[in-house]
Amino acid sequence: MVGKRTSCVAVHAALMTVLLIAISVVSDDAAPIPADNAQLNTWFDNNVKPYTQSKGTLDPALVKAEEGVKVIKVRRKGGANFKTITDAINSIPAGNTRRVIIYIGHGVYKEKITIDPSKPFVTLYGAPNSMPTLTYDGTAAQYGTVDSATLIVQSDYFVAANIIIANSSPRPDGRRKGAQASALRISGDKAAFHNCKIKGFQDTICDDRGKHFFKDCYIEGTVDFIFGSGTSLYMNTTLNVLGDGGFTVIAAQAREYDDETGYSFVHCSVIGTGIGTYLGRAWMNKPRVIYAYTIMSGVVSPVGWSDNFHKERDGTVFYGEYKNSGPGASVSGRAEYTKQLNEAEAQPFISLGFIQGSSWLVPPPKSLR
Repeated sequence: MVGKRTSCVAVHAALMTVLLIAISVVSDDAAPIPADNAQLNTWFDNNVKPYTQSKGTLDPALVKAEEGVKVIKVRRKGGANFKTITDAINSIPAGNTRRVIIYIGHGVYKEKITIDPSKPFVTLYGAPNSMPTLTYDGTAAQYGTVDSATLIVQSDYFVAANIIIANSSPRPDGRRKGAQASALRISGDKAAFHNCKIKGFQDTICDDRGKHFFKDCYIEGTVDFIFGSGTSLYMNTTLNVLGDGGFTVIAAQAREYDDETGYSFVHCSVIGTGIGTYLGRAWMNKPRVIYAYTIMSGVVSPVGWSDNFHKERDGTVFYGEYKNSGPGASVSGRAEYTKQLNEAEAQPFISLGFIQGSSWLVPPPKSLR
């Protein structure tokens, strides 16, 4: 009897060990993004599973939300639940606990849209072959820079797929005060953008705070066109510099302390017009920006980075590069504070672990009608 009991305890312990190992494998955020761009979608499919297959690692509130999906349809010309995106968002109750997918029909929606913190689990979805455009002409002079955005998302667990987000204000000319104009401000935590086009000039995206994921997107701008204190992974995204011979900068990440915030650009493409574009500038004391496996055209300045005329920040910035290619990726002439990362140093920035993705990332909706 004693031997049998001991044996059962041992078997139970072994089973628990196997279970724990299985769970740890499922929830592993460390699988590195492959060096071969052609393998990206396979890597994504292997590591970002539908919620039905990843309940063990996802946040419980997210699992509950995904189990009760509601679809709301918006068409500008009618024939749907609403004619405006704003009305659709207003229909979502405060304290929302279910995934609400707002299907947006083709067309141009001139609206200034805010999703407040009380409305998590919102998805804006457009058809991939007929993407709707969200646009407004707000400027810093009217609203302040961060509140000038066409789309402001303050809630958690937001998703956008197949959407064009633009600010239609004129390009800043250096003379008009407050001409900065954002297209998107993302201030909620655990947000994902898939196949979105985000268009503006100066301050296009306020990547404000929280963990964010951008995949297969297109982002254009002139100065600081991705800025803020977010912790974000940009994957397979085109960064189009709209240069005209003036000052151009892609990223102005705003880290001031030794925290985990930063921007990681992996398998991106830096294209555009003009020359002398900085990959990032030291807007604040300790910015952290990394480019890995990224193709850089000749639009990139040979020096690569700017300390923003604050020499004292040369020792506090973290500007890293890993296995980039193209004429703009040459390390000859790079700023002396640039870090050319080795494999071990790059690993934390080229996996979902950078944004703790296994607890909240799920694939976008495949199709809606």
